[in-house]
Amino acid sequence: MDFKPLSSFIDHITSWRIPWAEVLVRYRNETVFRYRNGYVNLEEKTPIDEGRIINIYSMTKIMTCTAALRLVEKGALLLNDPLSAYLPEYAEMTVSKTLPGGRTELERAIRPITVRDLFTMTAGFSYDIGSPSIQEVVKSTNGKVPTRAFAKALAKEPLLFEPGTRWSYSMCHDVLAALVEVVDGRSFGTYIRDEITGPLGMHDTGFDLSDEQRNRLAPQYEYNEELNRAVRRDGNGFRIGTEFESGGAGLLSTVSDYVLFLNALTHQGTSQDGVRILSPASVELMRTDHLTEKMRSDFSWEQLKGYGYGLGVRTHVYKANSGSLSPLGEFGWSGAAGCLAIIDPASQLTVMYAQHLLNNQEPFVHPRLRNIVYACL
Repeated sequence: MDFKPLSSFIDHITSWRIPWAEVLVRYRNETVFRYRNGYVNLEEKTPIDEGRIINIYSMTKIMTCTAALRLVEKGALLLNDPLSAYLPEYAEMTVSKTLPGGRTELERAIRPITVRDLFTMTAGFSYDIGSPSIQEVVKSTNGKVPTRAFAKALAKEPLLFEPGTRWSYSMCHDVLAALVEVVDGRSFGTYIRDEITGPLGMHDTGFDLSDEQRNRLAPQYEYNEELNRAVRRDGNGFRIGTEFESGGAGLLSTVSDYVLFLNALTHQGTSQDGVRILSPASVELMRTDHLTEKMRSDFSWEQLKGYGYGLGVRTHVYKANSGSLSPLGEFGWSGAAGCLAIIDPASQLTVMYAQHLLNNQEPFVHPRLRNIVYACL
């Protein structure tokens, strides 16, 4: 293995517009490469160092789906169950329909939202955190927005389409976190700690930080095109309440921590130390493509050509379209500030890539990074 091209790529993007970047590669349960470059704090010219905590944003979704699949394994819920069996406020939903001439009207939904729809982004929700019902729950809870209260508020908003008919990236996994709370009885953050991060020894992953961890939180940046440089922009805009444990975008973690979770999925749900968080059957279901042909046109991001969508993850289904050097079945997801997970059971390969830049250059960085990793093996 020669990872010089990978370190050269990290050097290239950190000399371009990304303040810092780090990549960790595990192969057959061994760390075979780790490299970081750039400045964690641009103003003070502080080099990126070990143990920096970052917002992983939508890579939270992999953890949330894992948490919910554990309940499926216990028989506590089924993918085909109606969501209203657990969250009754979703029993009668409305759908916004566009009429000829552009006028919209609301109609009662024909199909029920199922648990599967939450996993697969097919419930009909949007990602509009500024919608009236969401803003109202922020106000009525004095800025706390408990996860369960968020789910009740979202149910008041009309759906974009009939559940199960289309794919739309949305707040499905935030509702899935509320479902876990209702079915299990613990708060989502407590459930995650007790069932996944605690057993895996992930001490730097959670929705809230201690004072010590806050000192290790990496500054967050956004690239300003007019100024031609990255400018400081801290905070998580998806954290709409102090008690909102967002299953879609709320976790904070480190490279060393989150790779433990990703690597367990690579090895069919069991960690190197023998801690089992999912069965092999559940991991296979997670990385199975759940898109119908009609939905495939909705899943059209340039960097995900040749990929389908499973239970909260992209999954490689067609090499001729993807141009990816990874094998079919490679899966994972990414986050708004640019982190990336590559999970590959066939190759026994796990990659955790991290950066902390909004407007993250994902279409450029991620496909190239993936191909370079596989070419280095």
